[in-house]
Amino acid sequence: MKPAKFDYFAPTTLEEALELLTQHGPDAKVLAGGQSLMPMMNLRLVRPAVVVDINRIDGLSGVSAADSTVTIGALTRQRDLERSDAIRNAFPMMTAAISHIGHFQIRNRGTIGGSLAHADPAAELPAICTALNGELVLTDSNGTQTMAAGEFAVAPLITSLAPEQLLTEIRLPTLEGDNWRWGFREVSRREGDFALVGSVAMLRTDGNGVCQEARITMFAVGDGPARMSAAEQSLVGRVVDDTARREAAALVSEAVTPGSDIHASSEYRKEVSAVMARRALEDACAG
Repeated sequence: MKPAKFDYFAPTTLEEALELLTQHGPDAKVLAGGQSLMPMMNLRLVRPAVVVDINRIDGLSGVSAADSTVTIGALTRQRDLERSDAIRNAFPMMTAAISHIGHFQIRNRGTIGGSLAHADPAAELPAICTALNGELVLTDSNGTQTMAAGEFAVAPLITSLAPEQLLTEIRLPTLEGDNWRWGFREVSRREGDFALVGSVAMLRTDGNGVCQEARITMFAVGDGPARMSAAEQSLVGRVVDDTARREAAALVSEAVTPGSDIHASSEYRKEVSAVMARRALEDACAG
């Protein structure tokens, strides 16, 4: 199929793009990598009157590190992040997660900002940014606003981004100390498919292996990525052995509220949530 008729703009400055978004409001859609927007337009699931292509704007891509924060431009291609030494050294779990996104042709064009703004509950990058306590920078003609990555998605394919705003940066605080371990697991029908259930586990331990901080983030089991606070707290102050991992995994299964669709039932996702969380924790403990 072909998309419905639309007007196309390709601004070369951020100011011009924001002016277009202000002018056209909810009738406009932003084109970054286009890996989600264009198929939806071709199927006429969305029919924007205006498409604002931001690919010609300088300064919206790249990775930089300063003051204990890694800043990623929203237009940074997923493939560039996957290959980035700075990302691999600071956040190896992000490198691992990106390899699960579609196929490399998709990652060549897809952007981190596009994935976050699309807000698919099964997407890996929103879950990783949530697990890393990331902050998103939203920009409009009046200035910038920051928002916690975990609060950005409000429902499937719906975010807190206002029509006149553009997601411009992702800020990830570096992990303090050397005793962080991590695990990433997801299950899908085929390689490259969207996750049916996924989990990101992060553990900070002391010299005796006792957990000082735990982060467990689940995705594809609700409206968006979600931290599992009860499961996290169950691990703090103890060695994360097999018993502790199974107890935390059971708490994850109790906490998630997945829906059913043509790919998997709610019951399946709840059961597999425990499995994915336990295996991610196992990987973290083995790391």
